[in-house]
Amino acid sequence: MDDPVRRRRPRPLTSGPRLVVEGRSGRATPDLDLGIDAGPPFSSYDVASHGPDPVPDWVITSASARDTTLGPLKSGKEADVALLERAVPSGPGSLLAVKTYRDSHHRMFHRDSGYQEGRRTRRSRESRAMATRTAFGRELLASKWATAEFAVLSTLWRAGANVPYPVQMLGSELMMEFIGSPDGVAAPRLSSWTGDAAEFTELWHDLVAGLEILAQEGLTHGDLSPYNVLVHQDRCVIIDLPQAVDVIANPQGETFLRRDTQVIAGFFARRGVLEADGELLALHLGGIARG
Repeated sequence: MDDPVRRRRPRPLTSGPRLVVEGRSGRATPDLDLGIDAGPPFSSYDVASHGPDPVPDWVITSASARDTTLGPLKSGKEADVALLERAVPSGPGSLLAVKTYRDSHHRMFHRDSGYQEGRRTRRSRESRAMATRTAFGRELLASKWATAEFAVLSTLWRAGANVPYPVQMLGSELMMEFIGSPDGVAAPRLSSWTGDAAEFTELWHDLVAGLEILAQEGLTHGDLSPYNVLVHQDRCVIIDLPQAVDVIANPQGETFLRRDTQVIAGFFARRGVLEADGELLALHLGGIARG
């Protein structure tokens, strides 16, 4: 557990547009002087909230860049994730994972009130709308979860955790670093990764180092499982963090922490990792969170 944590170095991602499918990402209406066949929508980077400094070199910030949707990556109960390429015409490009939280017509987070304990909403009208699940309130919840994940990713990236870099956030849509190969193949989830006990032991120590960084920020994942961890370049990348819980401020913080550690330790123990003990890990991380 005492192994130093190395910050992942951003990878350059380059490829040209391959498919034009207009979606929510980018500007849907092209400039009038571009004519009818204007191509993919422009980047929305200039009108969105940006990720933390220093911005990695692979992030495309040019206002002339175009956003090309390349297809879905994942569809879940709370959000859909798609692959997008942002590229400057005849210039560099990068692949992004675009996470769009569901609107008022779709199911939202189960047990979301438990996750949100310890968080504050200043406007009483918004608080009432979210509590009563009006259409307006459900839309607010969608953007609230996007904002929460963007903030947590930003905090953890600054702290050196192995998480996707959050490129931008706009409404209920979050764009982040795509974790996978330059040709658009996503990194496998820990749940489907294969290896021997020694390899899983290395991944266990790497993941624990990442969880220690969360604990240093007073957080636990809140829904940690082998489905919320990617294996990329022999390291664990923690994903799906909108419900991250403040261990101290949330009255159920210790409960969420113990559940996280029990689930993930059980997975590694079943794969021969002798050090994987959920109770000991919860005590260790809880001590770090409490300072």
